[in-house]
Amino acid sequence: MEDKEPLGPTGVILTDLPSPYVPHSCGLLHLPRFLAKCEKHLDGGLPKSYRRNFRKGFDGFLCLHLGIDPDDVVEIVKTSSDEQERDRRLAELFPDDLQVHIWNRKVVQMGMSEMGRERLEEVKESMGLKDRTDILCFADMIDVDEGRIPGYDPAKAPKTET
Repeated sequence: MEDKEPLGPTGVILTDLPSPYVPHSCGLLHLPRFLAKCEKHLDGGLPKSYRRNFRKGFDGFLCLHLGIDPDDVVEIVKTSSDEQERDRRLAELFPDDLQVHIWNRKVVQMGMSEMGRERLEEVKESMGLKDRTDILCFADMIDVDEGRIPGYDPAKAPKTET
């Protein structure tokens, strides 16, 4: 599978995951993406380039926000018979107040702090996108990497040692 997918600076790029900007029916951004990554992980289809941050990064920050363990989400995805059961069980796991507005603001602003901007600029440079002023946060970076925001060509990115 991995050799059929496009390659980026960290490895295989999946183009079939939801954008971090897509909300779940409960309103939380990134949750559909995390659930899709859980499904790929369980099916053995999550490439090494995504396994590195699976249950960490945005996934981990979301779970931290909700006060839950990412492994509990993986287990619910694994043992649910369909999306309806999965979503019902997630609702039971999640706190009553999801503080959707707080989480969603974090998603769209991650990478806008001073330290975050420095890291975002490093990533943009490593991808040959140093001059792109439309990439404002890490959710944008994900969408660029996976082809939802045009203008990134992995073949033209500077080569780095891995």
